[in-house]
Amino acid sequence: MPFIEQIEPENATGRLARIYASAMKRAGYVAGIIKVMSQDPQSCEGSMGFYGALMKGKNELSTTRREMLAAVVSNVNDCFY
Repeated sequence: MPFIEQIEPENATGRLARIYASAMKRAGYVAGIIKVMSQDPQSCEGSMGFYGALMKGKNELSTTRREMLAAVVSNVNDCFY
């Protein structure tokens, strides 16, 4: 049982259901990092927008380099993501 109460995809409605549908379309599943923010869909959208801007927005770094940096930082921080 997670420490933070999460809304599962089959119970999501409205804005959260749309967020989950987008995640399913993009990745084929709803990641835990998204579910953990399910109690506040507005914050979830903001967080995902920020991530998208960092990883996909116009930048001097290629997508490959951004992903490499994200992997290194996650490893250094002993973080699954």
